[in-house]
Amino acid sequence: MSKKFSPESLMMSYGYKPELSEGAIKCPIFQTSTFVFNRAEEGKAFFEVAYGKREKLANEELGLIYSRLNNPDLEILENRLCLWDEAEDCSVFESGMSAITTVLMEFLKPGDLLLYSSPLYGGTDHFIHHFLPSIGVEVLGFKAGQEQEEIIQLLENSSKADKLKMIYIETPANPTNDLIDIACLKGVADKYSTEDKQVLVTVDNTYMGPLWQHPLKHGADLVVYSATKYIGGHSDIIAGAVLGCKELMARVKTLRTFLGNMAGPWTGWLLMRSLETLKVRMEQQQKNAIEIASFLNTHDKVKKVNYLGLLKEGTKAYDIYKKQHSGSGAMISFQVVGGEQEAFTFLNNLSLIKLAVSLGSTESLAQHPKTMTHAGVDEQHLEEMEITDSLIRLSVGVENYEDIIWDITQSLDKI
Repeated sequence: MSKKFSPESLMMSYGYKPELSEGAIKCPIFQTSTFVFNRAEEGKAFFEVAYGKREKLANEELGLIYSRLNNPDLEILENRLCLWDEAEDCSVFESGMSAITTVLMEFLKPGDLLLYSSPLYGGTDHFIHHFLPSIGVEVLGFKAGQEQEEIIQLLENSSKADKLKMIYIETPANPTNDLIDIACLKGVADKYSTEDKQVLVTVDNTYMGPLWQHPLKHGADLVVYSATKYIGGHSDIIAGAVLGCKELMARVKTLRTFLGNMAGPWTGWLLMRSLETLKVRMEQQQKNAIEIASFLNTHDKVKKVNYLGLLKEGTKAYDIYKKQHSGSGAMISFQVVGGEQEAFTFLNNLSLIKLAVSLGSTESLAQHPKTMTHAGVDEQHLEEMEITDSLIRLSVGVENYEDIIWDITQSLDKI
């Protein structure tokens, strides 16, 4: 009798063979730069596949070559990450930005057009607006909430629709929690795809992590993560990941090989350890966030709260949320009454919650997007995205939610 186990059950052992590692119950850290071949013919065969000179044969067991190409910690981690998104393949990087930039550089060339959603994480926004145009890639933004017809009209008005090569979406958006309908943008991509050119849809799923949203099921071709966040979950590691079909991932992995920005064995080992508790961590963070968002939503010194669990039934955003998500997540942003001074007063008086950027970790973190994570974004663009002087972003941790609310209360009282 066989059973299909859920991802959280498989995180403990999937892809690992104890008999190959002296029976160790957990995968060891393979801290080595290179691997020994049994015979020269074996080395030749491994390299032929690694460099794309031929396809892997049926039932062919490929071995390890060099840790820039493959490493047991990395390969087992990638196999396990595939389970959450039901992806065919995964590629892990040394940072979230290296995952994002590798995808953009692999699939975009001079003369191509990138259509992107707004708002975006500040680092991604900067790369799109400042680096891509420097190599001849044209970029065009659209706002969350725009209908498919409006986006198509935007493309047509640009006179660049025929150059469209990729649509890059961040949903929920950082830091406003704005939602974008992935299937809607897949429809736009299909409209401008031809026999010779597939327009790809790439989704940054960092805000939801691999638990509460699975973009590949809604039409995305590639999913990117800052694995530093929920996947790592302990503020002690920097990493990124890309997932998708084998054909596209082969290209991503090839460029990763030559850029040399793959994660190392220590990173792979730490992320495997984190995956074992990913679901229990994220579920507790979400439970806390629901309580905190509800509290903030009734506080007289808070004028607006952005949280998926507070979306109003009957709105477009609520419909997207119910279609794409299995949970409301643990990211909240809110505007205090006042401006930068009041926001800083709140941040400076926190006790339990730490004043730091990043998100998705076990500890609660708060920061000021306009002057911190989005400091490199143009002022006009910030206004359009509603990233204001009074906006605070809160990443909810696993602490007792009553303690978190106490800290928020005493800090708001200082305003």
